[in-house]
Amino acid sequence: MSADDGPVDVPAIETVRGAGIPVRGNDIDTDQIIPARFLKVLTFEGLGEFAFFDQRYETAGPDGEGGQVAENPTDHPFNDERFRDANVLVVNANFGCGSSREHAPQALQRWGIDAIVGESFAEIFAGNCLALGIPTITADSEAVEALQDHVDEHPDTEITVDVGDEQVRYDGTEIDAAVDSAQRQSLVAGEWDTTALLGANPEEVAATAESLPYTEL
Repeated sequence: MSADDGPVDVPAIETVRGAGIPVRGNDIDTDQIIPARFLKVLTFEGLGEFAFFDQRYETAGPDGEGGQVAENPTDHPFNDERFRDANVLVVNANFGCGSSREHAPQALQRWGIDAIVGESFAEIFAGNCLALGIPTITADSEAVEALQDHVDEHPDTEITVDVGDEQVRYDGTEIDAAVDSAQRQSLVAGEWDTTALLGANPEEVAATAESLPYTEL
């Protein structure tokens, strides 16, 4: 991006609304979210179809053309047509643990996920989500499990993830939730896309670089 591109508008993310999709289980790691063999891609485009790939199919292998053969689909929620248009993922404890691969939230976003509600998240995973503008909001286990059960029974329920007020609301139920303070500030103020912000302020970046003793322009 050049200085001639003009200012970049990074949207504030205060609220996310939409249908939910429950993925149950503690310690779901990034290798389950996106298996390592899919990390060889040059861009993140198309990763969405491979989210939870090895949990969604019993038999999978290369198709000889750089793709994957998927057979015998399981009952994983990402295969359930009831949740095909869902954009709020509801998970349990320590979601996104394991490696630091940014491909995991990239795959979820490209599948259609705009926000994640859970009991807890791995720190690096939550940071990678923030870089994409995906809120990771936490609540206690009973509230999360009740939301998962409700979504299972009523998949068309609209969930409101209120980042600013730190609440999750659905069908008359309000959950007192929590958002990391730094994440909350970045999302609500529209400061989460650091790459865009740097590109929109080339003069400040150049001045800072010039002031550092270990850089040369």
